[in-house]
Amino acid sequence: EVHLVESGGGLVQPGGSLRLSCAASGFTFSNYAMNWVRQAPGKGLEWVSTINGDNDDETSRTYYLGSVKGRFTISRDNAKNTLYLQLNNLKNEDTAMYYCGIVGGTERGQGTQVTVSS
Repeated sequence: EVHLVESGGGLVQPGGSLRLSCAASGFTFSNYAMNWVRQAPGKGLEWVSTINGDNDDETSRTYYLGSVKGRFTISRDNAKNTLYLQLNNLKNEDTAMYYCGIVGGTERGQGTQVTVSS
């Protein structure tokens, strides 16, 4: 059974930083491309970033939503079965619940709240 646990969110001022983590279990983590999505209050899910896995032609290649490119960095530690998202230079519009997931999968954790406010 796939199990995903997000953590690391919090309240931060504009321009601040956070590091989100996603602890994964129940599947061979290293094989799969993983992504981060977010949901702002009153809005639908928005894809944020993807990192390829060992099953992909370009292992560990990364992809970003245009509005976060250059500010967010996705990474993974396959030895720890953990996915990360480094959030720098945060903006008010980054406020959302952030979720990790397997690309093409439907499972999500409980999410971690990121609130950017002065």
